[in-house]
Amino acid sequence: MTIFITGASRGIGKFLFEKFSTENAKVFGTYHSENQELGKDKRFFRLDVTSFEEVSKISEIIKGEIERLVLINCAGNNYNSFAHKASHTEWKNVIDTNLTGTFNVIRAFLPLMREQNYGRIINFASVVAETGIPGTSAYAASKAGLWGMTRSMAVENASKGITVNNFNLGYFDIGMINEVSEEYQKIVKQKIPSGKFGDPANIYNAVKFVIEADYMTGSSLDINGGIY
Repeated sequence: MTIFITGASRGIGKFLFEKFSTENAKVFGTYHSENQELGKDKRFFRLDVTSFEEVSKISEIIKGEIERLVLINCAGNNYNSFAHKASHTEWKNVIDTNLTGTFNVIRAFLPLMREQNYGRIINFASVVAETGIPGTSAYAASKAGLWGMTRSMAVENASKGITVNNFNLGYFDIGMINEVSEEYQKIVKQKIPSGKFGDPANIYNAVKFVIEADYMTGSSLDINGGIY
């Protein structure tokens, strides 16, 4: 099995990369910002997911090493602003990264998956797209777009042994939540029945389940601790 994780240098992507690297699987990851340490690791590729040319080049480089590919799309970008004040450029950057970037990666690897009659594609959306949080129109729109894309691709590729699913993630004790104020973190925890952020091991377990569940496709799974 080959696992390819975008956005594997931090947050949830890094967590999954490290977990799967301890198993009997060949794991590749991508990062975006310049990082000399990661650049020396042959398992890592510097990648701008908004560039289909870059993604295609990497898919060609590792094509010969891919067998039973699991594609986990973690790469993402965020921008907070009320819509009437939002920068058009920043808004577009979020859509280009989170939605179009995810499409680019899938598009580059789909032909090989179809040729091998096997594939697992997991896209990461967010509870933010469901809850209507002020200032998140770009992020919410990009993540909501993944729902429709996931469903359409699932139907297109089901006969080829390829499943495409979507995780609507809540708030976990890792990644972006650590970049917001403690005051906001307290507000969020009040909306979570357990009163705490999730253990990222839950995401890893869900990924493992989806890999094994060949009859699950076109689904959007809420992994959010019952937040309301």
